[in-house]
Amino acid sequence: MGQCNIDHSQEEVIQKLESQREFLPPSLYEDLHVFLQSRHAQHTLNELFHLFKKYDLASREEQEDRNEKLGRFVR
Repeated sequence: MGQCNIDHSQEEVIQKLESQREFLPPSLYEDLHVFLQSRHAQHTLNELFHLFKKYDLASREEQEDRNEKLGRFVR
C-alpha cells in the first residue's frame, strides 16, 4: 500500500470504518470500533484509514491480508 501524506483525523477514520462495516468480519469490526474510542498516534490513524480505504473492492486475498494487519492493532 502506498504512503499518503494526508493526516486523517480520528473522526475520519471512524467514518471510514463505519463505511466498511458490512464488509469486515463482525468481531474485527467490533474490536476496531472499541479501539477507536481511545486516542491514537497520527501514524496509527493514517495506517488504519488506508487499510479501510476501498476494503470492499479488494480481492478476498487482499481483504485477508488487511484483516491480519488490522487485527494487530487490537491484539
